[in-house]
Amino acid sequence: LGKSLSLFFAVCCVIASLCGSNMLQSNQAYQQFVVAMGGESSFWADKGWLFGSILAAITGTVIVGGIKSIAKVTEKLVPLMAGIYLSAAVFILLFHYQSIPSAIMLILEGAFVAEGVAGGVIGVIIQGFKRAAFSSEAGVGAASIAHASASTKEPVREGYVALLEPFIDTVVICTITALVIVITGAYQTNEELNGVTLTSSAFASVIWWFPYVLSAAVLMFAISTMISWAYYGSIAWRYLVGDSEQWDLFYKLFFCLCTAIGASISLDSVIAISDGMFFSMAIANIIGLYILAPSIKRDLTIYKSKYIAEN
Repeated sequence: LGKSLSLFFAVCCVIASLCGSNMLQSNQAYQQFVVAMGGESSFWADKGWLFGSILAAITGTVIVGGIKSIAKVTEKLVPLMAGIYLSAAVFILLFHYQSIPSAIMLILEGAFVAEGVAGGVIGVIIQGFKRAAFSSEAGVGAASIAHASASTKEPVREGYVALLEPFIDTVVICTITALVIVITGAYQTNEELNGVTLTSSAFASVIWWFPYVLSAAVLMFAISTMISWAYYGSIAWRYLVGDSEQWDLFYKLFFCLCTAIGASISLDSVIAISDGMFFSMAIANIIGLYILAPSIKRDLTIYKSKYIAEN
């Protein structure tokens, strides 16, 4: 059973790394870049292939260097990106502080009122689960690949570190983003906007020049996410085909090709593929979690006993 689950998970992880967490990031980075450069009238409006190729070259340069190269880049990009983004979001919320309570009520009504979305409450819950799982990867099992490479004598301690990720990403950053979009009314201004372009419109309504900064932040986030998933996918790929350097190089080159393609295709098609792969990975991972729960509980009990004895 474990062998079957691991093979199934590895196949889904490879596809997810190529499509969802690579092509989607490339697509969103390009969309925001076009907005910042002048929209449909800009030189870049129909140059998705060119933008994607440049992004692929940057990503390829990093992922060929391996895990140490990936860690050096992401440890600098992610905090900088998050700091810039959160600072602007908090500024907008303070600017509209009187509207925060009504915005929270509006979000709650949209989540629990049947008319909130086509398909009623169940439709809202399913959509929420899909976006939350894609955002935080909680339960999917991909982040454990990175945590497994951490240098620590206590695996349980690394597990506690992992618990912070969904909270910071989904509870803090996503909630603040939702409040900014609702408070500024960006979701009502242009119903054709989606993804990062909707967020950009919301920020620009208060900080006119922020789309330029957001473009840089989105680009940094996209690069850090893509190179992280390149590592996840390469681990799963090597599990399937072995530790051959030639096959590993093939995967990385194909990964870069998907990066270039992602900037040129529609957002909906990318999201559909990524949702399917994330859901499939979660199936295998959650079954494994239930099977291994007694072992986890035993390790946690031992770790707590050590921690209490040391302190």
